[in-house]
Amino acid sequence: MMSFITLCVAFVFSLLPFVAAHGYVSGIGIDGQWYSGNAPGQNQGPSPIRMVANNGPVKGATNPDIVCGLSAQNAQLVVPANSGSLLSVQWSGGSGGSAEHWPHEVGPVMTYMAPCGSTPCNQFNGTGAGWFKINQAGLESDGSTWYQGTIASTGDTFDLNLPENLSPGGYLIRNELISLQNGISVGGAEFYPSCFQVMIGGNGNGSPSPAVSFPGAYSDTDPGIYVPGIYNGPQALANYTFPGGPVANLAATSMTLASPYTGPTVFPSAAPASDSAPVNSGQPTASAPAASGASGGPAAATSADDGAPPASATGAAAAPTQSGNSCSLKARERGTINQRRHFRRSAHRAAGHAESY
Repeated sequence: MMSFITLCVAFVFSLLPFVAAHGYVSGIGIDGQWYSGNAPGQNQGPSPIRMVANNGPVKGATNPDIVCGLSAQNAQLVVPANSGSLLSVQWSGGSGGSAEHWPHEVGPVMTYMAPCGSTPCNQFNGTGAGWFKINQAGLESDGSTWYQGTIASTGDTFDLNLPENLSPGGYLIRNELISLQNGISVGGAEFYPSCFQVMIGGNGNGSPSPAVSFPGAYSDTDPGIYVPGIYNGPQALANYTFPGGPVANLAATSMTLASPYTGPTVFPSAAPASDSAPVNSGQPTASAPAASGASGGPAAATSADDGAPPASATGAAAAPTQSGNSCSLKARERGTINQRRHFRRSAHRAAGHAESY
């Protein structure tokens, strides 16, 4: 039976959704190249991040929107990555821009991938796909602070390296925050999934296992979703059970939190659609910028938009739209410096955070 203190704490946390905004993924970085996300319901530009209808949670573990978020739309771009690529995810509060921090503090962060198979990822429906979990992060090393809580308090990005030996081809990446401030009641958990479309290059041949389906991976009564003792202190959470099954044999090789992205908004011009995967030659080229993010645009981003501008002769997507005046050029230079600082800090801080797989 719940204690009076537990009920009081739960009541206070139950009010938070009414006094604080929810949120969404405002951008992702892949090996130093930044891609902005569209604010909920606002089609601002081409992105690899599937846009959600609004910033609210998915309610109910079997809700069809559990796949990629509320009425999520297929994104226009499929962007290049490789086995081991550094992925950074910027969660933001509010319904537009990235100035507000993610508002919720209690609950896990989990990341899944699903191969798109023969279907281009910008046309792929992730419902019922074979999703394999590559990472799960709950409490930090102090035993009481959730990684999600640090994201809320600092605005940090959630960074991980994609698994090694991924077979080349298109994938959806699904990063999810589960907010458990109301998880003391069945059906009280709030799900915030977000999906990104990537094309993995290289010559890996890994076969991920096990795989789960969405909907289907979760139940509202799963121990990690319905957690009546969540406010009973660290001891009660010492054996927290992550929902969604175990981490797959192909798992993220590292995970950390890093300083927030503070560069410019980056909506690249789209290149024509292509089914070819990027090749990791180890050398930066016009179609594969160096990890520092110094080049102006993403490498060979493919698009479902037939009206998109054509690619250059090298096959590279056009650079993000920027005006040509000196002020915008300076802002772009500052953005590049911020990208470099962000990824350097990610590497330096990796040793300071506990990992959970």
